[in-house]
Amino acid sequence: RFFFFFEMARQQHSRVQQDLRKVSGELFSLTYGALVAQLVRDYESDEEINRQLDKMGYNIGIRLVEDFLARNVGLGRCYDFKSTAEVLAKNGFKTFLGVVPTIANWDQKQEEFSLVLEQNPLTDFVELPEDHPELLYSNIICGVIRGALEMVQLDVKVWFLQDSLKGDETTEIRVKFIRKLEDAVPAGED
Repeated sequence: RFFFFFEMARQQHSRVQQDLRKVSGELFSLTYGALVAQLVRDYESDEEINRQLDKMGYNIGIRLVEDFLARNVGLGRCYDFKSTAEVLAKNGFKTFLGVVPTIANWDQKQEEFSLVLEQNPLTDFVELPEDHPELLYSNIICGVIRGALEMVQLDVKVWFLQDSLKGDETTEIRVKFIRKLEDAVPAGED
């Protein structure tokens, strides 16, 4: 009898957690949508809106690394770009967006890859306005990746190749390694 009660309570707790995650994800999606809508009202060109989303994402990314490392204590150091891609996709996206993109389309030098999202959690409930054909609605993700990787001494270029909001089958984000950054010593300190 006790075991039956315990199992029912565990199942109920699991359902409540799933419901809370769903509500939290939907709230996040709607809040992000309100942010993008405000940018559309504040800026005239899609190019400037995209730049602002990237800038916001970059600022989030440079702060997110600390939280990410605190949540993923057991992660070891990444020694190459391939292991960095794995951690980014399997841990970073999972931790903060609740999805795990597929890593695909490596170049021959192993310095460029794609993150393919079957479902982009930022785009729930979204339709792009027809008068904003160049708007990269989820461009904040590119900025987050760029900022986060910069904090671990990697200079990268990040951009969208495909966007499901624009009729593509999936969302594909391209990440290209530019260079390894050297630790900077503050001015006046040797």
